[in-house]
Amino acid sequence: MQHGRPVAILGGVRIPFCRQNTAYADVGNLGMSVRTLGALVEKFGLHGQQLGEVAMGAVIKHSSDWNLGREAALSSGLSPLTPGITLQRACGTSLDTIVHIAGKIATGQIEAGVGGGSDTTSDVPIVYGKALRQRLLKAAAAKTFKDKLAAFKGFRLMELKPDFPGVAEPRTGKSMGAHCEDMAKEWNISRDSQDELAAASHHKLAAAYARGFFDDLVVSFRGVNRDNILRPDSSIEKLAALKPAFDKSSGKGTLTAGNSTPLTDGASACLLASDEWAARHGHEVLCHLRDAQVAAVDFVHGEGLLMAPTVAVAEMLKRNGLALQDFDFYEIHEAFAAQVLCTLRAWESEEYCKTRLGLDAPLGRIDPARINPNGSSLATGHPFAATGARIVATAAKELKQRGGGRCLVSICTAGGMGVVAILER
Repeated sequence: MQHGRPVAILGGVRIPFCRQNTAYADVGNLGMSVRTLGALVEKFGLHGQQLGEVAMGAVIKHSSDWNLGREAALSSGLSPLTPGITLQRACGTSLDTIVHIAGKIATGQIEAGVGGGSDTTSDVPIVYGKALRQRLLKAAAAKTFKDKLAAFKGFRLMELKPDFPGVAEPRTGKSMGAHCEDMAKEWNISRDSQDELAAASHHKLAAAYARGFFDDLVVSFRGVNRDNILRPDSSIEKLAALKPAFDKSSGKGTLTAGNSTPLTDGASACLLASDEWAARHGHEVLCHLRDAQVAAVDFVHGEGLLMAPTVAVAEMLKRNGLALQDFDFYEIHEAFAAQVLCTLRAWESEEYCKTRLGLDAPLGRIDPARINPNGSSLATGHPFAATGARIVATAAKELKQRGGGRCLVSICTAGGMGVVAILER
């Protein structure tokens, strides 16, 4: 980290990401987390070892999953003396768990730890409305059968209507896709450019699988060996045939099921340590986490919901004395193709960089060939809390294979926030 001792990333692992209601429909967050952490323990020979902390996260989880980090650690093969914690920041969750672990390592609190996350949109918590919940609680507290029955006096069938997890921003009532559609219109992002980026993501991910890049990063689970969202034959022509998914009525909608991430189940995790701990245990340091930053935007009053990474990156670059072009490659989470393109256009905009970011000049252009060299979320899928650790593990291996360099990680999140980081080897 920028302050404190260096934080080494030793590598990571994940299960294949799968479209909702397919291979992992009956698994849930704990099962996916246990499989992933167990595979990490196996990969690095951590059986019976006590680590400083396991930090996991989940966005959509049951109330009974009170501490996924601790429960998954207890079933992973690690020493039961390893503490666990569960965190959540929407799509940035597992990058945040990694930063959480890194902060403890940098300050000397711990020597090694795991950051990761899981998410399911198949095994979702469905709860009854407030009226029925109050009746059930009153009945449970009643001491006699008569009093229990009395709790249901005046009961109406409409009270049986369940509440499903919300997919809209509580303060606007609009989905993330609807917000991103607004951003695409504001920044004049064309449908063709979105489809082109989506097709490229599939092609790059397929090529990475073909050359064995993911052989030690992705472990099979429930009979699945690779992300089942991946479409190697994806093309701009096929994507162009899809109808708008969010703005269906104006005739101007550009976001579709093909250039937006699908609802996805999956889990991922990364092992971090001090350089000294890595050396003592015989592990190679793939790269170091140099710095990280979180920012937020006022999306309720007009800013683009998913534009916070533009702010976070500008602040982080300034603190580190770096330019946007001082990176060998960029890992930009593809929540929507339009989000990536809006971000790139904002960094090139003199007006935006001056008025919003407080800069004297635009951050400038990024070479598209350096963005997501092994594909990203449009092709892998996006289990909300698992994406950050997937990206960090992928970037760390890419840095090793390149023999060195610097990577910028950028993730937008619901709630108008962004989490970004710098990795170096």
